[in-house]
Amino acid sequence: MNILIVGAGEVGRYLCEILSEEYHDVTVIESDVTLADQVDEELNVRVFKGNGSSAEVLQQAGANRCEYFLAMTSDDKTNLISCSLAKALGAGTTIARIHDQTYSDNSILNYQGHFGIDHLLNPEALAAVELAKKIRHPGRVAVENLARGQIEVQQFRVKPKAKVIGKKLADLKLDRRVRIGYVQTGDQQKVAGANTVLQEYDYVTLFGPAQILFEVKPLFDPEMETEPVRIVLYGGGEASIALIRLLSHPRFKIRILEENKPQCRLLAEKFPKVTVIQGDATSLRLLEEEQIGSADYFIGLTKEDEDNVMTCLQASKLGAKHTMLLVNRADYVEVLERLGSVLGVELVVSPRIATANEVVRYTSREPYIVLAKLANDFGRIVEIKVGPESPCAGKKLREIEWPNDCVIVALMHKSEAKVPGADDTIEAGARVVAIIHQENTRKLVKMLK
Repeated sequence: MNILIVGAGEVGRYLCEILSEEYHDVTVIESDVTLADQVDEELNVRVFKGNGSSAEVLQQAGANRCEYFLAMTSDDKTNLISCSLAKALGAGTTIARIHDQTYSDNSILNYQGHFGIDHLLNPEALAAVELAKKIRHPGRVAVENLARGQIEVQQFRVKPKAKVIGKKLADLKLDRRVRIGYVQTGDQQKVAGANTVLQEYDYVTLFGPAQILFEVKPLFDPEMETEPVRIVLYGGGEASIALIRLLSHPRFKIRILEENKPQCRLLAEKFPKVTVIQGDATSLRLLEEEQIGSADYFIGLTKEDEDNVMTCLQASKLGAKHTMLLVNRADYVEVLERLGSVLGVELVVSPRIATANEVVRYTSREPYIVLAKLANDFGRIVEIKVGPESPCAGKKLREIEWPNDCVIVALMHKSEAKVPGADDTIEAGARVVAIIHQENTRKLVKMLK
């Protein structure tokens, strides 16, 4: 596959390495001569020295014939301009790395549509999704996040006296944004249908926005705990802002420790329900004064990796139940994961690795992506991109004759993701997430590709 990358910094270089190892034909554009020479010497990729937001340079590097165009510099504006120009020149799928969440806000203008970009990736937001998954539902099904955290998968057990016992799924009248994917009774699993009847102690797997799933959980577990979850974030940057938005439910009580006074003021205005404390969390005295030992979660989210590690270590020793951290240098991840039990750190996330993993998913040569395999080889959760010549393109879900034991649990198109209803239309270029038996996967792929 022909891939053109703008930017050979940490993210761009990492992608060059991974994608070239997968035998893609990779070209990289880098304006810094030293970086360009390093990549040219060490990696099996073509290197162009020049400005990635120049139409002339893009044309010379082959933007008009690349299948994927990745703008991965540290400058948002360069990435937006590069992708827009590349698309105009004839590039296939364009992906821009952005940091400022302004460009993800569609309330006034859809930046992604305006610039003609297929995908916007925010490294800090992707890392925040990984952290939020651990906090929102520690017992959730081990599935890749869907649509960068917009849709979550959770598994509930039907407890005694639950309102759903003995009822057909069609009679539950769940929120339309929620879909039951499959049900496990004892050792037996089955894809959920309208006539599936729930029994006591069944395991039910649901798909939907995290907040909506939390609200429907009492139907399955009438005695669920509703104790507030106390969370302390060290650092008030983009990763913290993304995480706060993902944890917007009232049960999460969030405090932020941030040293910069103007940033504290901005956070307090943006999130009035969050407690913002100005101070340096590397100070043991401040951690003790703020009773960090009573927190359920302490998360280090600053740009300084060493500070994140040390504050998490202090928080763990003070008694915080769970500690997690973000590292900006991906080289640290493996070492910190090995030392996790010693340091008391449960999860280490890297924005760079999270971004690279997302890009690799998009550029996969496989006709579909397996997000998870279900127990006992019962089936799998797959993501499939709808091709322009698919017989399903332009049709509503209810107009399509799906394979047996197939449930469509998510529909993603550009920046929007949702659990679809029968009257939702499948568009070419959209991504469909489905639960399906392994033997029927090929049939579903043929229909959608």
